[in-house]
Amino acid sequence: MSSYSRRFVIALPLALAACGFRPVYGPGGAGRALDGKVSMEPVDTEDGYLIVRALEDRLGRAGTPAYHLSVTTEVEPQGQAVTASGAITRISLVGRATYVLTRAGSDVKLAEGDVRNFTGYSATGSTVEALAAETDARERLMVILADQIVTRLYATPGLGA
Repeated sequence: MSSYSRRFVIALPLALAACGFRPVYGPGGAGRALDGKVSMEPVDTEDGYLIVRALEDRLGRAGTPAYHLSVTTEVEPQGQAVTASGAITRISLVGRATYVLTRAGSDVKLAEGDVRNFTGYSATGSTVEALAAETDARERLMVILADQIVTRLYATPGLGA
């Protein structure tokens, strides 16, 4: 290892500390501040259930909630591949999730925003195969949107102490 690369490795933690970098799961990080402390809004849709399940997988279930997260989802199917006869053979599910994080028992918004992404599936084959592919694509989409929400929450200033 050259002396330049040794100096870089030694200086990197100092440079990150100087710019305000704080590990998400380190002492005072947002990951620890949110872990097991976020209650979720009750949902009544399949997509809502899927995204809440994915969020709880990442943030944990709240025993004593310090925060409350409400999430709404929208999913729009769009045909992507069309045959010469007009049959759609591939469908994209374009999804959007809007979220608001507040302190428990308060209406003060700590974080809010929306995330967007898409998944796709093949619409060829039998009806059962197409329905199974759509169900899988919806579940993957909700996991992707939940990951994006959690990433944004972790980056929210002031959540770590």
